[in-house]
Amino acid sequence: MPSQARPTPAPGLDPGAVLSKAVVRAAEHLQLSRAALARVLGLSAASVTRLHQGRLQLDPESKAGELGLLLVRLFRSLDSIVGDREAARTWLGSENLGLNGVPKELVLSPQGLVHVVDYLDAHRARG
Repeated sequence: MPSQARPTPAPGLDPGAVLSKAVVRAAEHLQLSRAALARVLGLSAASVTRLHQGRLQLDPESKAGELGLLLVRLFRSLDSIVGDREAARTWLGSENLGLNGVPKELVLSPQGLVHVVDYLDAHRARG
């Protein structure tokens, strides 16, 4: 995984709690099912249920935490490019010639998630 500078949460905030909420919200906005989120993060369905309930927090230093950070980055990049959540969901579910696949399917593997994030970063840099 590419190393990224991690944002520092405000004093008194738990990085795991902040990341967990951000991941759940990003998945909801992108309409990723819990099963899809489990695959993206490499977690069990039960763990994702606990994540949604607030009973599990992602450690930003763990593999699942790093994948969660990438998912949040994907959401933020896509939101800044298209500016509309419905357009973002449409883009995510549509065949993309530049990615050679459907982004919503590609993000189910770590390599695909990194590829989609890199693609979006490249498009943001052009804008």
